[in-house]
Amino acid sequence: MNRIIRKKEFCVGHIDNYYPASGRVILHVDMNAFYCSVHEAEEPELYRGKPTAVAGSIELRKGVIVTCSYAARSLGIRTGMNVRQALRIYPDLMIIQPDFHLYRKYSNAFMNIAYAYTPLLEATSIDECYLDITGSKQFGTPLDIAREIQERIREELSLPCSVGIAPNKLLAKMASDMKKPNGLSVLRIRDVPQVLWNRPCAELFGIGSKTADKLRKLNIQTIGQLAAADEGLLTSTFGVMGSWMKRAASGIDHAPVVAEREQSKSIGHTTTLPQDITSAEEARRVLLNLSDQVARRLRRKGLMTGGIQITLRTPDMKTITRSRHLAIPTENTEDIYREACELYHRHWKQDRPLRLLGVTLQQLAPKEESAIQLDLFDYEKQPKKESLTRVMDELRNKFGESAVLTAGMLGDDPSTLIRNHKRRGTSLQMDFVRDLGNDNKNADQPTSQDPDRD
Repeated sequence: MNRIIRKKEFCVGHIDNYYPASGRVILHVDMNAFYCSVHEAEEPELYRGKPTAVAGSIELRKGVIVTCSYAARSLGIRTGMNVRQALRIYPDLMIIQPDFHLYRKYSNAFMNIAYAYTPLLEATSIDECYLDITGSKQFGTPLDIAREIQERIREELSLPCSVGIAPNKLLAKMASDMKKPNGLSVLRIRDVPQVLWNRPCAELFGIGSKTADKLRKLNIQTIGQLAAADEGLLTSTFGVMGSWMKRAASGIDHAPVVAEREQSKSIGHTTTLPQDITSAEEARRVLLNLSDQVARRLRRKGLMTGGIQITLRTPDMKTITRSRHLAIPTENTEDIYREACELYHRHWKQDRPLRLLGVTLQQLAPKEESAIQLDLFDYEKQPKKESLTRVMDELRNKFGESAVLTAGMLGDDPSTLIRNHKRRGTSLQMDFVRDLGNDNKNADQPTSQDPDRD
């Protein structure tokens, strides 16, 4: 499992020719049909090559396909499709309930492989990451490194992935989307006119369908037309986003790879619900679980939050966010949950259905630099509360999420993230990502991080 990186003999002068004198070399590693691929790796005799789909609320046939295998996609089944609809297309589709503990183990495992080639790793979700390999010449050419990472993930974990190689994050992401599954693509800035400019604007990473609709109203249909568009027109319509879009259409992106060990600007957690919810009671239960998870991540990083934001998404995919500044920084689950509930009740009509809820902590600062105001009548209990919280965190880190539960985390309705003492959330967020620089040596390894969007 823990294979040593292959040794090669290189001519240093020859390798230098494959790296820019100035600039960067970025890889984007994107796991293919990640959740389904993990189940295939675990039980190949049952799932390999079969039409499979991961979905929640299977017993009610009201769940949504979170991701599906390529065999299922060839039959017309797609991510986001209702389970009942998918079964009408192919009645023998194998529906698998999510196992997020398993997905996190495999996610950590493939990122540990990637981390062996550079400490500059930025995980953007459970199933993809960026690597800055500009300083990794000792491992060979960029193509050598990308191919070896892909081969090791396939051989050691039995998982397919696509890798994009480019001078920046934007083009690396676009390149990894070009060939799936098991693709390996290079996209340079000089290739952009030929490769991208004839494509519709919606295919440019970072531009959604609504933005593409607005561009069409400006008679901007393709990425090439966007690159040639008047910047003043774009900024008058889209603000600063307009300038970014014009640069991106020409393949220009200056965003650095941000290593995970650097301090987060925010900590967020969302969950797509197995079925829509409408009652305040259901929403509060989900918000409690989300608040608990982001608070634990906050404490793990030794940070305090000065702002709370909630995310609400309707069944028609309309998303709104509402935030609030805190008078006093906090790390407590109770404080975060209270503020999240207040935002929900203030800004949402309870009879309107929701398919997604999220809680994000903002305005983060190291705990030792934060001024904590103690309650006049409760200050003597504060050390005991902090000690209890620390013990609870340690128990759950060691024995799992269900080791310590509060009453609000339990229930049998579809909104509950912990049902029958087992986690069944559908979050795609980053609570699983450790500081790889510190934990790489002690990483969990399996027996054989929107799921993927490919």
